[in-house]
Amino acid sequence: MVTRRTIRSIVIAGVLAGLAGVAYALRWRRNPSPCPYSQRVWIDLPRPVISRSRLCEVLEPRSGERILELGAGTGYYTGTVAAAVEPAGMVHAVDVQRPMVADLRTRLRERGDDNVAPVHGDGRALPYPDDSFDAAYLVLVLGEIPDEERALAELERVLKPGGRLVVGESLPDPHFVTRETLRERAEQQGFRFESDVGTRGSYFARVSVPPSTNGN
Repeated sequence: MVTRRTIRSIVIAGVLAGLAGVAYALRWRRNPSPCPYSQRVWIDLPRPVISRSRLCEVLEPRSGERILELGAGTGYYTGTVAAAVEPAGMVHAVDVQRPMVADLRTRLRERGDDNVAPVHGDGRALPYPDDSFDAAYLVLVLGEIPDEERALAELERVLKPGGRLVVGESLPDPHFVTRETLRERAEQQGFRFESDVGTRGSYFARVSVPPSTNGN
């Protein structure tokens, strides 16, 4: 028989656990950092609104394109985009954590994907020259970067004139970036807002680098 005291103890324990979770999330938000490799199971869970198919609808990857993925993790989106740019296209999957890069390299080898280059790199200083990519994307990543403005500036730098960037965000990610904040920061770095899909709490937004004045 469950007593009133037992029920109260369970309720109190649940409340304390909830408060501890909120406190952890707030601390993580104040100190941006990527999801640790030890917790990678969470980044492989299904994402109904920011799905792989919807990413491709917004990004519009084309055969032969060179695409940058920032914060690739274990490659939740990587294979789908890589398939869309075959046979001559290439996806450069960048992650700041070496274990994530090694994990992705193993998965790609097992799947036989040969048009993906896993790269260790920091979004604040991308290891590429200017105008290197036709398109780029990052999902549940922007808020994890300590300097979001610098990361957006780097993405603008490595994209070709007319290049497109897709950013995906979804709650309850503690590093969630609102559409309004994303648009403001992206436009400050020279991007032009194009469109967004989803809900206020889970969305993809697409921005682009304005074409060069000479039409290239």
